[in-house]
Amino acid sequence: MTFSQVRVGIGRWWSPVVRDGLGIGVATGTYGLSFGALSAAAGLSVAQTGALSLLMFTGASQFAFVGVLAAGGGPIAAVATATLLGSRNGLYGLQLSRTLGLRGWRRRLGAHLVIDESAVMAVRQADPDTARTAFWVTGLAVLVCWNTATLLGAVAARSLTDPAAFGLDVVGPAAFLALLVPRLRAQGQPRAWAAALLAGATALVATPFVPAGVPVLLAAVPAVALALAPSRPPRAGGSEVTVAGVAGAQVDGADVAGVDVAGAGVVRSECGR
Repeated sequence: MTFSQVRVGIGRWWSPVVRDGLGIGVATGTYGLSFGALSAAAGLSVAQTGALSLLMFTGASQFAFVGVLAAGGGPIAAVATATLLGSRNGLYGLQLSRTLGLRGWRRRLGAHLVIDESAVMAVRQADPDTARTAFWVTGLAVLVCWNTATLLGAVAARSLTDPAAFGLDVVGPAAFLALLVPRLRAQGQPRAWAAALLAGATALVATPFVPAGVPVLLAAVPAVALALAPSRPPRAGGSEVTVAGVAGAQVDGADVAGVDVAGAGVVRSECGR
């Protein structure tokens, strides 16, 4: 085998989709440091934190779970909140099932790796083979880096006498703001603003009267109501179209989520799954 053949073989393995998937895994792993610290600050042990990351493995739900517990909420409210946020992974799975074509134990492992990052990487690819490579590389990279970083963050936080003195108690709310702000900044999203304002007002009003964790569940009511509300009728003699880069468009009155008029799919990750 010549040097040229070896170089070609390495080039095929070290493809852009592999590099991107590994890069996403490393970036998400650094985010796992904050979850490990927050979980330890909420009172969970290192073992509990590690088990939560390994078994639940969906960042937004994990932050919600420990956030409710840290606020004094019960386990039922914590599980309900985490389940509500994690339900989107089921929709990802429905979309990816035909592309991945998994059976047996691979199907179970693949289901565990269905997160924002792996789903985004898979659906962006032009052919099924590349999509499968993107899914597995990204999912496994995030799994390894996220769990490693979680343990490191938990161990570091447990060694502190007062994690709140370093601001670790605000990591959870800050993470949720990081998820919310890009959606509110996107133009042509009046429903997103309405949902955010109504949900926030509902949670604030309910907080003095219900147990911790319940306001988050109640805040979902206006958001769901807005999502189920019918869209406005199309304008006479024209169609409203959102430009590329905004995850939501309207063509002849029909909602087209995540697709721009030039034909390029626009799919955005939700930071921590």
